[in-house]
Amino acid sequence: MKVIKRLLQGLLAIILLCVVVLYIFDYEYIFKGVRVVYMTGHTTAYIDDYDHFDNRTITKSKNPIAWNLHQDYNKAKSTDRLNEINDRLGTVAYMIIKNDSIWYENYADGYGTESKTNSFSMAKSMVTAMLGKAIMDGYIKSMDEPLGDFFPEFSEGLAAKTTVGDLSSMSSGLNWDESYKSPFSITAKAYYDTDIREVLLGLEVVEEPGKEFKYLSGNTQLLGMVIEKATGKNLSDYLYESFWAPMGMEQDALWQLDSEDSGMEKAYCCVASNARDFAKFGVMFKNKGVFNGKQILPAEFTELATKKRFEEDDMYGYGFWLSDHLDKEIFTMRGILGQYVICIPEDDVIIVRLGHNRGQFVPGESFTNDFFVFIEEAYKMLDNAS
Repeated sequence: MKVIKRLLQGLLAIILLCVVVLYIFDYEYIFKGVRVVYMTGHTTAYIDDYDHFDNRTITKSKNPIAWNLHQDYNKAKSTDRLNEINDRLGTVAYMIIKNDSIWYENYADGYGTESKTNSFSMAKSMVTAMLGKAIMDGYIKSMDEPLGDFFPEFSEGLAAKTTVGDLSSMSSGLNWDESYKSPFSITAKAYYDTDIREVLLGLEVVEEPGKEFKYLSGNTQLLGMVIEKATGKNLSDYLYESFWAPMGMEQDALWQLDSEDSGMEKAYCCVASNARDFAKFGVMFKNKGVFNGKQILPAEFTELATKKRFEEDDMYGYGFWLSDHLDKEIFTMRGILGQYVICIPEDDVIIVRLGHNRGQFVPGESFTNDFFVFIEEAYKMLDNAS
């Protein structure tokens, strides 16, 4: 009995020591990660995790714009291959939009047209849209305005060369570690910490900015901080007035914060919304900034955002992933668990997929295999119907 008691006392001492060490070295956010993820039966972030964070509400538009339903709405049957991958990866929403009308949509696992799920990094495309609007509104001079104009911490050395466009195109040179597995990485810290602004202002520019693509979520978070400071508005309010209201979004959305009250939105991720409202961003960019007959963004900005910036790094533009699959010019909003708004302007097609998991990366490609399947099977369905 004494041995067991000593073992328990030793175990308790070790746990207390670990807690003290985590607090001393500023890793106390790990406790929140354990509570949100592992204590809810998950092993990583998940599509419904917004309930466990502070959020700011983006209210639905006072003048909602309902989607047009195509004359052939839901007449097509999904293919066996599409059914298989949807079941295996836990797809909860799959849509095909043709000529700005919903041609096909299907929901699973209790989700529907009004169900919110985490956008994850699809939010990066929204923040780039907000950058374009801030330039349009005169809050930011241009894509070439230096980051140091907003934060003096980045006004010397290599950092002085960094522009807001570099942040949007993932070419800032920041010393950010894009690691999703280590609980000690800055990516994990940014997801669970209570002061994301402090985390970002502690970064440094260590590589020549504006030269090459390097995917870093910190770029978009810092860009969000620029937009916040330039406009004098929180990101949720600016998203509402710039896009949610004029584009007639039909449902409230939530944007995760690092903390309550004066908290900062996680600009690099985490807008909880539904497939239909997410898809409207794809429609606007496909239509060169126009939505429902209104010019929401300048055409030249949307064209710039959806074309590659660097010749040798042709998988990314400004806030959008790019692909030439099936010899088509494709731009995509993308989230880490296989969230997609896939836009194919030449055929006036948009494909939306939301779900629990994604597939495996294809060698030599910047996308996982499910991305290609969702496109190929959508075209098979369209071809079969015609």
